[in-house]
Amino acid sequence: MTAKKLPEGLHIDTLAVRAAVDKSQYGENSEALFLTSSFIQPDSETAARRFSGLEDGYIYSRFTNPTNASMEQRLAALEGAEACISTSSGMSAVLLLCMGLLKAGDHVVCSQSVFGSTLKLIGSEFAKFGVQSTFVPQTDVAAWQAAVQPNTKLLFAETPTNPLTEVCDIRALADIAHNAGALLAVDNCFCTPALQRPISLGADIVVHSGTKYLDGQGRVVAGALCASEKLVKEVFIPVMRSAGMSLSPFNAWVVLKGMETLGIRMEAQSARALALAAWLETHPKVARVYYPGLSSHPQHALAMRQQSGLGGAVVSFDVVGDTPEAGRRNAFHVIDSTQLLSVTANLGDVKTIITQPASTSHGRLTEAQRLAAGIQQNLIRVAVGLEHLDDLKADLLRGLDTL
Repeated sequence: MTAKKLPEGLHIDTLAVRAAVDKSQYGENSEALFLTSSFIQPDSETAARRFSGLEDGYIYSRFTNPTNASMEQRLAALEGAEACISTSSGMSAVLLLCMGLLKAGDHVVCSQSVFGSTLKLIGSEFAKFGVQSTFVPQTDVAAWQAAVQPNTKLLFAETPTNPLTEVCDIRALADIAHNAGALLAVDNCFCTPALQRPISLGADIVVHSGTKYLDGQGRVVAGALCASEKLVKEVFIPVMRSAGMSLSPFNAWVVLKGMETLGIRMEAQSARALALAAWLETHPKVARVYYPGLSSHPQHALAMRQQSGLGGAVVSFDVVGDTPEAGRRNAFHVIDSTQLLSVTANLGDVKTIITQPASTSHGRLTEAQRLAAGIQQNLIRVAVGLEHLDDLKADLLRGLDTL
């Protein structure tokens, strides 16, 4: 079947439902799911050319599959990137990033407020192989600059951060990285390209956990890197081909279809999150609310510029508590009093999720690492879904009003 070529200049919402590989000979309207481990080659000579990279073609689903290619094309189009490579999880995307770019003796500058597993992977696991790292305050541009060394190869940021929603200046960090001959990678999990496009602000690589908002319904685990065609083809694909942190075609298909509603979900969930955050600020048992859409957020103005005027769907807040023990007890009470919200550490679902980061997403960190990231025992994170706002408020009040 001869496919129509998409016109230039399409909006993100249109790309989210149309960008994909060409349809098969059957002309399916919904993108096909290719559940196969390998692909038959027409002859030995063609097989030799494809396996050696001299000719394009699908070979083996560890690194070539049309369903994955559709997901990658769609996400790259949304991010404004030349290319994308999918991975088995968000953390495997970070692993692929580091394996592709770093070697013994190289140095990484990373925000101290990134996801706990990212801190462990860069700071502990890659240290075993001689990669050095320096962790800096997320919002302190001068600290990022001061941390750069002659052997710095990568700056890694997550904006907004999980769970305190700290926002970094992507363009400023890109300038620091490029002046040092390094690359800037930005984890765009919280905003997605529906709200924020780091490459347009100077970032070199965008990291995704497709498990979150790209899927949007908590169904599968997935990850991706968006970057230049040169980086994807010459740096990341060779590592993927050897190391095999591959995304299954089924999971790729689920994320591919999830992206079709990404824009409207992010807009609706961000609106609910803003209303919930503003309401939480008024409750006497809430000590502080962390949400970029609030004018009280330290980086509110920057967030509104970078995030299309929306704050995203994650709200974190401190409940009252005079000691760490009291804070933990009170946080657990609020969480355990809910009857509607899901008590789990995921986010990005249409079902609202509540968790205490100190004992879940950041539970493997030392107390010193948690405190450096600003994560106290009385902190609660709510990833707002699509339930009615009044029902979310009522569920949180069961615990807040009985503290």
